[in-house]
Amino acid sequence: MKDLETLTAAPTVGHIHLKVADLERAVAFYRDVLGFEVTARMGRHAAFLGAGGYHHHIGLNTWESQGAAPAPAGYTGLYHAAFLYPTRAALADVVTRVLEAGVSLDGAADHGVSEAVYLRDPDGNGVELYVDRDPALWPRDAKGNLAMVNAQLDMADLLASRS
Repeated sequence: MKDLETLTAAPTVGHIHLKVADLERAVAFYRDVLGFEVTARMGRHAAFLGAGGYHHHIGLNTWESQGAAPAPAGYTGLYHAAFLYPTRAALADVVTRVLEAGVSLDGAADHGVSEAVYLRDPDGNGVELYVDRDPALWPRDAKGNLAMVNAQLDMADLLASRS
């Protein structure tokens, strides 16, 4: 069997597409709370949202899930979708909107390479909101490998950095 070659060009995630129970509720969350813009709709059953002029980072549909319950714990599926914000202030702004919307946080962590907040969307899908640190500051071991951590995030300090 031939060894797989390492990718020479870094792929990026183009978008996620989620089955949701209530399209308008999901659109309101991703648009009004997380800050994405609706870029297209397909009737009453699908919507697409993007940021920064991109056609879509998130697809939402009810084609097979209108009124459905979230998947139960203990089953395979999406763990979370992660959204990278450009600055710490932008992350603080979105976390503030999340809290003001009454969305509970599942957790928050300082990973050394990034600061992250975890929550659930209205359909129970895991969502990570994060900001990367400057790569020059990423923790490394003696061999130069990344040495990520899972430390407690100072939420008060993060929220104080709002724009």
